[in-house]
Amino acid sequence: MEISLELSRKKHRDEVLSRFKHIKTCVLARELCLLVRTNRVAFNVKDAHDCCALISQLCSEAGCKEPSDLCRKASDAVLNSEENYLDICAQSCMKCGEARRPQQSNKKTQYVA
Repeated sequence: MEISLELSRKKHRDEVLSRFKHIKTCVLARELCLLVRTNRVAFNVKDAHDCCALISQLCSEAGCKEPSDLCRKASDAVLNSEENYLDICAQSCMKCGEARRPQQSNKKTQYVA
């Protein structure tokens, strides 16, 4: 019985740590990206460059290579062409997927002692 409880606890721990990583990378990156895109008129070029570079790092840490590369390219593009920046940014947003969200278990609320 004790081994079963320990395995259950380990599985639950792994699930929670996976959700934590997702929130710390993907969710934060999406929220920051939305903030930049909806308030881009308030940013200067350097602000947009720095913000997109940070978002690129978060995507990379989450293992999302293509969105990370696109955000990095957008970060560089904003220094030269707003039109190119907006195009690359839109591509990145399309690649950033809710599909990468960790699976939520269908279990009822778990008891925590």
